[in-house]
Parts: sequence; structure tokens; C-alpha cells
Amino acid sequence: MSDTIDLAWGHGDAGTPLSAFDAALADAGIHNYNLVTYSSVIPPNRSVVRTGRVEADYGVGRPVGTVHAAAETTRSNETVAAGLGWIRAEEGGVLMESTAGSEAAVRSDLHEKLADAKAVRDWNWRGNAELEVREHTVDRTGAVVVAAVYGPLAYADTSAGSVR
Repeated sequence: MSDTIDLAWGHGDAGTPLSAFDAALADAGIHNYNLVTYSSVIPPNRSVVRTGRVEADYGVGRPVGTVHAAAETTRSNETVAAGLGWIRAEEGGVLMESTAGSEAAVRSDLHEKLADAKAVRDWNWRGNAELEVREHTVDRTGAVVVAAVYGPLAYADTSAGSVR
């Protein structure tokens, strides 16, 4: 397992909200995997790295762990925003996700969520919160996604075509 968590983002437009979400995932490089949602905790030995796009080939259909924020709309010229915020401590870290109609609203929400996450953990916090927020104004139907990609799940056995 890598010692980094790749932070990727993308946007897309298509005929339906689900198709637009798939296009946004493709823009981020994570559309060919089965995304497994994690609950936002960063292990102590992992760091978050802004890659913009995942270039690794984990194998089609492989389960891949993520924390992600995604927003879709079917209104022409509407803006949607999604983002992740994180903060680190000696014990590990916490990721929070948010979506809204603007980058400013997502940033405000993430700061509040991260403050709350810090308040419920008696950890030795270090540094300031970091944010990655993206917004997209759609043509007809569109989506935006920001994802922290932890990588393929360790228990997935792709050579046998099954999961143990």
C-alpha cells in the first residue's frame, strides 16, 4: 500500500446526473473502479497529495477506497461546488467532505466541520486545515467531484476474479 492518498478532482457534463457524475469521475481518473466510501479518517502513516488526476491502473472493477464529495445539477448555467478538507495530528488525520452552490459556501462548511472533528478528538493537532474545492458551471446537466483516493482494497483478489 502506498504511503500517500491521492487527491483528484474532475467535472463533466452529460445527458443525466449519473452520466455527468461518471464523466466527472473520468476527468479525475477514477471512473473504472468500484468506489468504496471510507468514513474520513487518515491513518498516521499516510499523507494527502494533490495529484489532480489518478494515473495508476488498479484494474477495471477493482474496489478502491475513497472519501469523496460530488455534486450534480440539471439546471443550465447553474454552478455546483464540491470539496474536501483535512487536518493532521500525530495520531492520524481527518478528512471532511462538502457540497454547495459555490466555492465560498463549501470552504465555510469545511472549516466548520474540521473544527468540530478536532473538538471530538483528543489528538495532538499540527498545522492548519487544508482544503481542495472545485466548482463547475454546467451546460445542461453536470457534475463536479473531489476525491481522496486511498487505493485498492487489500482484500480484493483480482487474479481470481473474486473478493476474499
